[in-house]
Amino acid sequence: MLYYLFEYLEKEFQLTGASVFQFITFRAALAIIVSLLFSTIFGKKIIRLLQKKQVGESVRDLGLVGQVEKAGTPTMGGLIIIFSTLIPVFLLAKLDNIYVILLIVTTVWMGLVGFADDYIKVFKKDKAGLSGKFKVLGQVGLGIFVGSIMYFHP
Repeated sequence: MLYYLFEYLEKEFQLTGASVFQFITFRAALAIIVSLLFSTIFGKKIIRLLQKKQVGESVRDLGLVGQVEKAGTPTMGGLIIIFSTLIPVFLLAKLDNIYVILLIVTTVWMGLVGFADDYIKVFKKDKAGLSGKFKVLGQVGLGIFVGSIMYFHP
């Protein structure tokens, strides 16, 4: 979105420095900074929220050293990674690029598979989570989708 905003400001008002957003290296560096800031600032808050909601891992007692500390670890922490990836993409990328669209679709799709696995583990109290067949089916289906888009798109 910022790419389009600064492109408009450059065209209409000749805003000094707005053309720097047209360089992919600048946007990539800014995306890294935004991603790090988001995960640093909001990561602990998300983890605390998940702990408060008691969305945590249950651990079998195997008598291993350090195993007790794992109990209660939030299992949906992948949300931090997904948001840290998608927020800079939506802010700084050219959203009409097919590769950016595929990145968004892939990230959301695999995030949904991971969410379904964690949801079954935590809320349905099934330690096995999502069946391996469904995980592989989701990944292969996504691979076929992405591969066909890459092959057939000009």
